[in-house]
Amino acid sequence: MSNNTKETFLQKIHTHRELIAAIISGTIILTAWVLTNIIPHIVWIILHIIAFIIGGFAQAKEGILDTIEHKKLNVELLMVIAAIGSASIGYWTEGAILIFIFSLAGALETYTINKSDKEISLLMDLQPEEARIIENDMERMIPVVQLKINDHIFVRAGERIPADGFIVKGSSSVDESAITGESIPITKIKNDEVFAGTVALNGSITIVVTKYASETLFEKIIKMIQSAKDEKSPTQLFIEKFEGLYVNIVLITVVLMMFLPHYLFGWSWTESIYRAMILLVVASPCAVVASIMPAMLSAISNGARQGILFKGGIHLEHISHLDVIAFDKTGTLTNGTPVVTDAIVHPEYDKIETIKIVGAIENESTHPLANAITTYSSKFDLNINISVENMRTISGEGVSAYINGQIWKVGKAEFVGENEALNFQNGIANSLAKNGKTIVFASVNGKVAALFGLQDTIREEAYGAIESIKKKGIFTILLTGDNKLTANSVAKQLKLDDYIAECLPNEKVDAIRNLSKNKKKVAMVGDGINDAPALALADTGIAMGDGTDVALETADVVLIKNDLSKVMAAISLSERMNRIVKQNIFFSLFVICALIVSNFFQAIDLPLGVIGHEGSTILVIVNGLRLLR
Repeated sequence: MSNNTKETFLQKIHTHRELIAAIISGTIILTAWVLTNIIPHIVWIILHIIAFIIGGFAQAKEGILDTIEHKKLNVELLMVIAAIGSASIGYWTEGAILIFIFSLAGALETYTINKSDKEISLLMDLQPEEARIIENDMERMIPVVQLKINDHIFVRAGERIPADGFIVKGSSSVDESAITGESIPITKIKNDEVFAGTVALNGSITIVVTKYASETLFEKIIKMIQSAKDEKSPTQLFIEKFEGLYVNIVLITVVLMMFLPHYLFGWSWTESIYRAMILLVVASPCAVVASIMPAMLSAISNGARQGILFKGGIHLEHISHLDVIAFDKTGTLTNGTPVVTDAIVHPEYDKIETIKIVGAIENESTHPLANAITTYSSKFDLNINISVENMRTISGEGVSAYINGQIWKVGKAEFVGENEALNFQNGIANSLAKNGKTIVFASVNGKVAALFGLQDTIREEAYGAIESIKKKGIFTILLTGDNKLTANSVAKQLKLDDYIAECLPNEKVDAIRNLSKNKKKVAMVGDGINDAPALALADTGIAMGDGTDVALETADVVLIKNDLSKVMAAISLSERMNRIVKQNIFFSLFVICALIVSNFFQAIDLPLGVIGHEGSTILVIVNGLRLLR
């Protein structure tokens, strides 16, 4: 056996040590039971003691250390006391079975935690440790943690990208499934953003680094999942408080049960102590305590696989109780970049040639609207050479240039001639503006030749997402800094319940505060710096994964895929978790009550009490594991 194989084998044993101990304990108990009439009684007792030690060591250690640390008794210690108590009155097998099933339930709960840890470990393994940096036209490998902003790194086809940045040379299909969960590769070209942990599949690329290793989106995802695991939900915190008080009540009741039935009902001492031991077993809140953690960890892992990152159990629990969801517009409901939706050319001019000329002029500008027109014009084929001369930018108005000796102007109505622009093609500009579109005019030698209507387009998935949210009875509202015409247009298209336009960041906060009146639970969905205060104030802040760092840090939930349909997926996952937690709690309390009553009427013995109680614990853990699917 090689060293690596041996090391892997030992790691697996260590990971599953609780389950292995439980199985060994169970095997010893079964062996002792089979050999009851064959081996000496002292050997039979020793076998049970060994089963006690192997099966109960982990739980006893955890119970003792926890009791010392928090200065209060707990479920683990309760079970150990019950097992020892059973053995002390001669019920060795029953006590050993209790330890076996309890250790099996503990191993199952540990499996849930390990499953969540494993997903984080798998994510961490996707982060390269070294990067190929380019300095003075030379390549060398350095640790990723030594990368600085503006460093140039080279990634070959098939390699994993080591840092967040922009492509400055080359192109490649990139597998971003580690970040977004999306299995279909995305083609990335020059100036496109790429993320650490993703894979360049079929082309080599040079990347300029934009973030330190500790600040990459990949690293933030890992930190979010880790912090979510450690943050407890309100229900879990209540159960933990309840556990400490309940354990003390059980112990006091057990002590009374040892004596009172003997004097009040004439039970023998053996029967009183036996029934007290059964009470100690069946009244323990193991199943109640195990009702939440496995379910919560499973749901968090499930969400992470779908590209939904919850920053804690509290947010996972609360998101299904929302009454109102407020949405930012740009980058949230819309794609965040304007596109040409209308291109209208005067009949006197050739349409394609005019569009190509305006596109060539705008190609000299870096304005977002200019980029949109250039992109639009590139869709048309026209085999002519357009030479742009004497290009000038008039700030806040537009641009001018000479094409074949003719002066072209592209910009606002006032810049090209307001009266003619507004009356162009029967005043169509006014109609487009009412639909929330931005209008850019083009004139040649002082005569308006064309107009372009531009708009930030609504995300495809937004329509279905809003419809699903409204079907849940959740009030939807748009909070945007855009003008009323644009806000009204977007709200109408998506059938939102209301909108508030021209919102500054502080006005978004005021809107969230007003929406929260009458104890309504409000969520805010946004992506920008201006959304951060509202995200922080809302009961649940939801950030788009492509958003600013401030928004990602402030939000309670992050949608890595920038897919609004994931808002409804998060709500549904929360509903499933809350439903399963309620099922677990009601079921475990019912079993405890039924077993306590049955014990008082002497209807059950210790083995049945052990199986009923520990069986219910295993069932609630398995029920919680359903959320992994």
